Amino acid sequence: MPRNREKKNQKSAPYRIWGENLDIEAIRQMDNACSLPISVKGALMPDAHKGYGLPIGGVLAVKNAVIPYAVGVDIACRVKMSVLDLPFQEYEKNRGKFKIALETETRFGVGQGFARPRQHRVMNDNWSFCPQVRNLKDKAWKQLGTSGSGNHFAEFGQLMLEKNDFGLEKGIYLALLTHSGSRGTGAAIAKHYSALAKKLHPELPRHLNNLAWLDLKSSEGEEYWQAMELMGRYASANHDIIHTGVLHHLGAISILSLENHHNFAWKEQLGHREVIVHRKGATPAGKDVPGIIPGSMASPTFIVRGLGNEAAMCSAAHGAGRKMSRTAAMKKFKQSDMIKLLNQRGITLISAGIDEIPMAYKSIETVMDQQKDLVEILGRFDPKLVKMAPPDRYAKKRTGKK
Repeated sequence: MPRNREKKNQKSAPYRIWGENLDIEAIRQMDNACSLPISVKGALMPDAHKGYGLPIGGVLAVKNAVIPYAVGVDIACRVKMSVLDLPFQEYEKNRGKFKIALETETRFGVGQGFARPRQHRVMNDNWSFCPQVRNLKDKAWKQLGTSGSGNHFAEFGQLMLEKNDFGLEKGIYLALLTHSGSRGTGAAIAKHYSALAKKLHPELPRHLNNLAWLDLKSSEGEEYWQAMELMGRYASANHDIIHTGVLHHLGAISILSLENHHNFAWKEQLGHREVIVHRKGATPAGKDVPGIIPGSMASPTFIVRGLGNEAAMCSAAHGAGRKMSRTAAMKKFKQSDMIKLLNQRGITLISAGIDEIPMAYKSIETVMDQQKDLVEILGRFDPKLVKMAPPDRYAKKRTGKK
């Protein structure tokens, strides 16, 4: 099978697939998305797997509309890297200091927040343009600077820059890498506007229900777009606070900062037409645009430069992508399996649930190999100290284990 192929029929928008042996359910969801009357073009990235509505790894261009579930539940989820002015040997000499910095400057877990809310200019933005957003401001403030659960993480590691695109010499650096999004606030906005979109499109059959859209010329569409953009700034603020706090704790400064996001919609040009491009679990990869594509906690993250491939609507995978559901991972593996693997690779784990075991993910190296025409690799980050949400106390009940 070729690494990319085009799928289309007379009733659907065309789309291309990058990667091999992709999740059949992800392909089915992409077929459904491209069958919408508003769809113009699509692409499916090599990290693709089943999601809600649009698959994770799905890219979809539509005309004059936005699909809340094609943006995603964790609106504007993103990855940020800060390269520190400290040599990597500093981490090896005093690992405890770095562990305390991660444990002090962010919080992991569903609903987690700070007793004394952090401060950021994003909270001075307009949160009163609609009741739904206004009522979420207190929740957002409490969770400002937190990381949540799921696949979100904060890591220290070794960065090997292979090219000096960023004004730094090629070589080894110490870096901080974080992954999180718009927390409970973004999830509440996604839920509200997706329900509203479904209500406005009762004609959609059940298998297309999660792809209900909002017309951008409608008051509902304008309101959601404004909320989505606010969540983009809010998610970025979470990373700002975490990185500023951790670096201050260490007495370090950032000599390079990189950031990119997924789970968002952009107004872009497709030929002579303006379209709305949704990237759910996919990241922008325009010509010469820098990006970050992480693997699992036991595999590398790659710093990349976009190649601007128009067939993929200038997009790339946002990570390795899951090959196993969370439930399946918790049934198949034990915490000791994860610790054994991490020990073998010289990685210290502060906390993580078994649903995030590296064996539940695809090979990031394979994913990168399958998108050589989308991005160029500039550097490699190898995790050394990892913090994620602690094990879910309900996991044993779900898997039936005592």
